[in-house]
Amino acid sequence: MEVYALVGASGTGKSHRASLVAQELAADAVIDDGLLIVDGRIAAGRSSKREETRVAAVHRALLADPIHADEVEEALRRLAPRCLLIIGTSRRMADRIAQRLRLPAPARYVAIEDISSPGDIRKARRVRRDLGRHVIPAPTLEVKRSFSGYMVDPLRFLMRPRRGGDTGQFVEKSVVRPTFSLLGRFVIKDTVVAAIAARSARSGEAIPRVLRVEVDPRPEGVAIELQVAVGFGYDLAEVMVAAQRRVKDMVEHMTALNVLRVNITARALFWDK
Repeated sequence: MEVYALVGASGTGKSHRASLVAQELAADAVIDDGLLIVDGRIAAGRSSKREETRVAAVHRALLADPIHADEVEEALRRLAPRCLLIIGTSRRMADRIAQRLRLPAPARYVAIEDISSPGDIRKARRVRRDLGRHVIPAPTLEVKRSFSGYMVDPLRFLMRPRRGGDTGQFVEKSVVRPTFSLLGRFVIKDTVVAAIAARSARSGEAIPRVLRVEVDPRPEGVAIELQVAVGFGYDLAEVMVAAQRRVKDMVEHMTALNVLRVNITARALFWDK
């Protein structure tokens, strides 16, 4: 496996430029902030942007946890990418990541200053400083699975073709605000999730009342249990399936949480004479 590195100070736009550099180097795998991304999919690891403190984020990005490093190493061995691009704040950091994965040191180091203009770097620093926004070089659908409860926004652009190519390629990255952002922490209470779920489950005379809601928060998302009263004369299976869909869609839309499961139990029959 060929190993290369993209290096530059924090906040200079390395993750934003990662797809371009990977294309130029024909790299089909990228390691960025603790994540292994292969062919645009998160294959292994945990993002440092989910850590509670900046110190913990640095340790995560360096793969300092042996279990984390072993997981990424095993995925690399299983998927066998032809070329790997390691993103780091310095050559030393890239070397340490390669060493922890039992890989050779990068054969080439690409400095962010060689591929970005001073103006682009200043803009990247300003966005990081003022908005607390970080880029992950993976599609939003992939990132949301690992960032339940985080506001994740897609960033799409057309990447120019490689030499000899006919057309460009659309690439999607994701923008998140990590937990350790100096702009503060965004927290969603279980009571809020329960209220959204209850409101979404009710549907006129079909489900006139929600009797109980339980929310089970987990790192990867939430599981929701509801007990409801169902109107007399309605198709029970049809009403319950529709309610499940409403609850899942509305909770995910309003909170950005991953809804892992919605269980609805009919506990009462409502007959309005």
